[in-house]
Amino acid sequence: MTVNRRHVLRLAGAAALTPALPALVRADTYPSQPVRIIIGFAAGGANDIIGRILAQFMTEKLGKPFIVENKPGVAGNIAADYVAHSQPDGYTLLMANAPNAINQTLYTKLNFSFIRDLKPVGGIMTIPNVMEVTPSLPVKTVKEFIDYVKAHPDTVNMGIPGVGSSVHVSGELFKMLTGLKMQNVSYRGSAPMLTDMISGRVHVTFDNLPASIEHIRAGRLRALGVTTAKRAEALPDVPTIAETVPGYEANAWFGIVAPSKTPAPIIATLNKTLNDALADPKLKARFAEMGGTIIPGAPEAFGKLIADDVEKWAKVIKFANLKAD
Repeated sequence: MTVNRRHVLRLAGAAALTPALPALVRADTYPSQPVRIIIGFAAGGANDIIGRILAQFMTEKLGKPFIVENKPGVAGNIAADYVAHSQPDGYTLLMANAPNAINQTLYTKLNFSFIRDLKPVGGIMTIPNVMEVTPSLPVKTVKEFIDYVKAHPDTVNMGIPGVGSSVHVSGELFKMLTGLKMQNVSYRGSAPMLTDMISGRVHVTFDNLPASIEHIRAGRLRALGVTTAKRAEALPDVPTIAETVPGYEANAWFGIVAPSKTPAPIIATLNKTLNDALADPKLKARFAEMGGTIIPGAPEAFGKLIADDVEKWAKVIKFANLKAD
C-alpha cells in the first residue's frame, strides 16, 4: 500500500507541474511572434506617441515586431478590459496610464479590476499635464483665466479626451479648488480635441504635455501653467498652476502591464528590455523633449506607483462626486 501511495503522489505531482511546462517553454523562447501593445486612446495622443516610440525600440531589441494597436473608448477601459481577458502569454500588453488608476474608482461596473487582473511590467515616465487655452481667449495667465471665467459664467468650454482621463480629473481638481464652472466637452482622444482647441471651438484643456508641446511651441495653443509641483524642463517659462492655486498638483504617468497570470520569466524579459530602453541616450532625450521624467525600475516599484495613484484619485473623485456609470 505504501508503494502504491507514493506512486500515486508522484503521478499527482507530475500532473500538477504539467500545465506550467508550456508557459516555461514560451518564456524561454519569448518572443517568438509579434507582440501587440494595446493603446486605450486614439492615435496622435500622448499614449500613442509614447507607445510607438517604445515599440520601435522593443522591436529592435527583441527581434520580433512590437505592434501598436489603438482601441479607444470609455477612458481606456475598453483596451484595459481587452488585455485583462487576453491570453497571459506576453503577446498582448497594455500601455497603462493614470486613467487606469482613476477608473478603478470612477467606474463601479467594470468587468475587470485593474489592480487584480493586470500585472505591472514596468514604468516608463511621468509627465506634467499643461493647462492651455485657445489663442483667441484673451488671457495669458492662470489668474487672468480665473477672472475671465468668473466674469463670463457658463460660456467657457473645457475639452477632455474621455471621461476619467488624467486630463479630465486635472480639470476637475482645478474647478474644485477655484470654484469655477465650465462646460465639459468630451472627445475620443487628444488629437480631435486639440483640433477644436486650435480652431477656438473649445477654450481650455489640461492635456498631457507630449500631445500638446509642439502646438504650444508653434503658438497654436497658449500654455498658462503645468500641473506638477515643479516647473517642466521642456517649458521652463511656464509657471506651475500651484503658483496661483495653492495645493494644486496632478501628475500623468505611463507604463506597461500584462494579464495577471503572465509567467514571471516573460515579465522579467519585458522589464529588462523596458529598462534598457529607458537607459538608451536617444530615447531618454526623446522623452525629455516631450517633458517626461523616466521612471525605470522593477515591476514592484511600478505597482506601488499605481496603488498610490488609485488611493489619491479615489479621494478626489469621491469629494467631487464624479461618476461615469
